[in-house]
This record gives sequence, C-alpha cells and structure tokens, in this order.
Amino acid sequence: MKKRVLALAALVVLPLFTAAGPASADEPACAPAGSAPGSAAAVKVWLAGDSTMADPRTSCPVGWGSRFDPLFTGDVTVVNSAVAGRSIQTWLYESNVQNTKDAADECVVSPRTFHQRWQAMLDPAAGMKAGDYLMIQFGINDGSRDCPRHVGSARYRELLGLMAKAAKDRGVTPIFLTPVSAIRCSGSTAVGTRGFLTETADAGRAAGVTVIDLHKLSYTLYNALKLCPNDGDYTKGPVGAFFCNDHTHFEAAGAEQIARVVAKALRDQRIPLSNYLK
Repeated sequence: MKKRVLALAALVVLPLFTAAGPASADEPACAPAGSAPGSAAAVKVWLAGDSTMADPRTSCPVGWGSRFDPLFTGDVTVVNSAVAGRSIQTWLYESNVQNTKDAADECVVSPRTFHQRWQAMLDPAAGMKAGDYLMIQFGINDGSRDCPRHVGSARYRELLGLMAKAAKDRGVTPIFLTPVSAIRCSGSTAVGTRGFLTETADAGRAAGVTVIDLHKLSYTLYNALKLCPNDGDYTKGPVGAFFCNDHTHFEAAGAEQIARVVAKALRDQRIPLSNYLK
C-alpha cells in the first residue's frame, strides 16, 4: 500500500517539474514585450516633400530625409518619397496640373487623379499602416507665380488637410513641417527666407496636426554655426561645407545636421515617434 501511494505521488509531481523546466530547442524562449522577432520594422516614417528632403541623385544636393533613417533604432524604417522641384500640388497630381489658371488664380488640375507616389502610400497592402507616421514638408516651390508649381494659400491649406485626413483615416500620425530656410544674411545674422509659414500653422490647427517649425529651427541653426556674414560665395568655409554652390540645397554634412534638428524637435515637442530615436 505504501509503495502504491508513493508511485501516485510521483506521477503528480513529475509533470510539475517538466512544465517548469527550460524550453526545448524546438520551443523558442518568450520574446521581450513589444518586440516582434523576425518581423519587419514596427514603424514606417513616410516622407513627402521637395529637394531639401529628397534622396540625392548626385553628390549635391542631398536632402535631409536621406539622413533621417540612421537616427532611429531598427524598429523604424524611413520611406522617402520627396521629389525635387515639386509643390504640394505637383507632388500629389503630377502631370495633371495644367499650365493655366482658373478664376481663383489656382492652377487647373484635370483630371484630379493622384500620382502613383501618393497612391502607393494609400495602398492598403503596401502603403501606410496604423502606427506609422507621415511627415509633410512643402512651401518652397509652391510660391512660384507660374503653373504648374504655383499654389495659393487656400489650396495649400486644403491639400495639407487632404493628406492629413487620409493618414488619420488609416491610423497614421501626420506631422507638418514648415519649409526649411535657405541661407540669407542680414549682416551677421541669418534670417528666414520662406513663405507658407502661416498657412502650415493654420492647416495644422484646423486638422489637429502637430507642426514642426523647421523654417525657424533651420535659420536658428545657421546662426549657431555662424554662417553669416556671407559674401555670396557658397563654395568655401562653413557655408561651403553646409550648402551646395547655391543658397538653398545641402551638402551631405548640411543634410545630416538638418535631419538632427528635426529629430531634436521630435524630442522637444514630445512627439511619440521620438521614442524610437537612438
């Protein structure tokens, strides 16, 4: 009888020790909370903008967006869809923006069919997903008087709102950026050079979107680096190291510094994307 009791006890205890033991080689250990081993990056940051943001095609210019990805952990992938020379309207409606204006002094868009670059972002399978971010920076080429690049204030706000709504409808967080400043000196002080600042801020308030004032942050950086005064020669000294041989586009070193300014703004403004910065 005593042996039978002991045998039964062993049958009960043995499974307990087996369950508590280490996982076998065929059973992977539990992953840390929030991670997804073997999966793609958890978050994508989609960029829409102009040449000051775009990936380089030559050694200069280099857009700051091309230097953004290395500032994040491996949980983030930056998808840079910025294109040189585009206003917000030509970026959205490439080839459908006409060279004529309507009664409201806006370039005629016909047909109102989105360009493939925006359609790709909207694609349910491969485009923006819930938890992603969309960063939008225009306002440089938009100030042209002539079509197709010309965009008026009301249309500019409208199109920013359109993009923000499309992002939010997909669970994506949009962020607006004012246009990065070119270098212009007033004596020994770098001053702002761009328009569409009020329009960007207004569109942000109307759509409930965070705005990074990259315009102000950029010329503040130029002052910190003492890029002024400048005699108009953009090929030498600190200005030559930062800008191409013009007053607008960046060398690789300048693009990297602008990217870091944007990253710092994410932290300073407590935008959740900053949690993924290195």
